[in-house]
Amino acid sequence: MSGIKIGTLNEQPLHSALKNYYAGDSGEKEVRVDGYIIDVVNNCEFYEIQTGNFSTIKRKVSQITPKHRLTVVYPIAVEKWIVKLPEKTRGEVKRRKSPKKEGVYQLFKELVSFPDYINHQNFFIDVVKIQEEELRKYTGEKTWRQNGWVTLERRLLNVLEIQRFSDRQSFYCLLPEALPKAFTTKDLANLVQIPRWLAQKAVYCLRKMHAVKIISKKGRANLYQRS
Repeated sequence: MSGIKIGTLNEQPLHSALKNYYAGDSGEKEVRVDGYIIDVVNNCEFYEIQTGNFSTIKRKVSQITPKHRLTVVYPIAVEKWIVKLPEKTRGEVKRRKSPKKEGVYQLFKELVSFPDYINHQNFFIDVVKIQEEELRKYTGEKTWRQNGWVTLERRLLNVLEIQRFSDRQSFYCLLPEALPKAFTTKDLANLVQIPRWLAQKAVYCLRKMHAVKIISKKGRANLYQRS
């Protein structure tokens, strides 16, 4: 398999497209550093494209950040089109816009793996807000979410905005001004219109990075305050 770079086998189109985006004309891709493969090295900046589980890169991040500036790139689809392949040989490809829109709070689903790393001077997170296309194939397997359709791949259509988080203070912009001085996860969930479980993950991350702290109780719920 000569000519195929390490890490490019079975690479998803979204991951590949973001790697090209961050590499630009001068960056290098798939660079071996300290025993690890870094997705992109551009002007002495390291970029790790992560479209899924952060726990898989926890060790890499912990080993790289003491010596190098590392940015974890996390794409969030604020606009998505669903493309369904034909169920039968002569069927038609169907494409529709998904009503679902993801927000920046989706980051906390993954950041729970290492929220305290944001306090390291060499560690950054880029939340990349994108338009994407999701290709699905019908298998007949009745999964609880997709009713027999499975996602084959995600494709980047456009980069709309990049929101960088460089320290714990940079996360304060996610706490709405209307949030009470002493708040619960329910207060946060209601104000930013996210599920309670996601607000709990967000507050857990903010507490671990010392952006918020527990000050008391309100019934059975913890009361939090900005640190």
